[in-house]
Amino acid sequence: MPPPDRSRQLNLQQRSTLAGEAAAAAAEVETALVTPSDSTSAAFFDVDNTVMQGASIFHLARGLHRRDFFTTRDILGAAWKQAYFRVVGVEDPEHVAQARNSALSFIAGHTVAELEELGEEIFDEAMAHRIWPGTRALAQLHLDQGQRVWLVTAAPIEIATIIARRLGLTGAMGTVSEHVDGVYTGLLVGDMLHGPAKAEAIKALAAREGLDLAACSAYSDSFNDLPMLSLVGDPVAINPDARLRVHARAQGWRVRDYRTGRKAARAGLVVGAVTGAVSGSVAAAVALRRRR
Repeated sequence: MPPPDRSRQLNLQQRSTLAGEAAAAAAEVETALVTPSDSTSAAFFDVDNTVMQGASIFHLARGLHRRDFFTTRDILGAAWKQAYFRVVGVEDPEHVAQARNSALSFIAGHTVAELEELGEEIFDEAMAHRIWPGTRALAQLHLDQGQRVWLVTAAPIEIATIIARRLGLTGAMGTVSEHVDGVYTGLLVGDMLHGPAKAEAIKALAAREGLDLAACSAYSDSFNDLPMLSLVGDPVAINPDARLRVHARAQGWRVRDYRTGRKAARAGLVVGAVTGAVSGSVAAAVALRRRR
């Protein structure tokens, strides 16, 4: 096997850093409105299967499709690029770029105001009843202690902000899509806020807000979020996949599971099947194709 391409690894690190910095900057409006009594501690929550059952971008995509925001062909095209990248595109820089940007390419040409307005409606009809009460209670506990609470998710920053606001949280950091004069270009700023990019976002926010990461908490269901979980002093596994459950127990981390026994067992068997916003777009494509 040939050695890994150092320049490509560096490029990935740069994109993750840019994505994290963009997500932290987008959270500035929300944080500016909050004056915490505990200014050095905070909590960071993943969204999909941690705060909310299922993938938020799946619910968003399905709701947008019902409102003719995009066609079935659009999302199937995005899903195909993702699948091609996973199977044969790893060594092709052109396909890497296509796969990276196709996750949210179907919003190109639409306005930020459109997505935000429809996102409010879709939250009410498809997301609000899927919030895990246990995780919501944990977030409220941090708020009651005077700490700020941010969502950190691969979902678009627009929908992440809506979820945070509806739950009464401080703010959100999510994938930032490029837009010019309020119209989406179909490209991402840096990369998706996934894996290492989440850790970069938290570090950027912590530096700006004067947070002591050793006094902060982070919550996630996914082994892919180890960079974020390992960054704080109090990592917690919520509804964990099999790999995260094993790792959390080995490290002595707290584990909370709000699923029924059957759902938890099934989740362990299909770990990795739907991960973050990329997999959410594939799941949405499959569901829409079945409907047709």
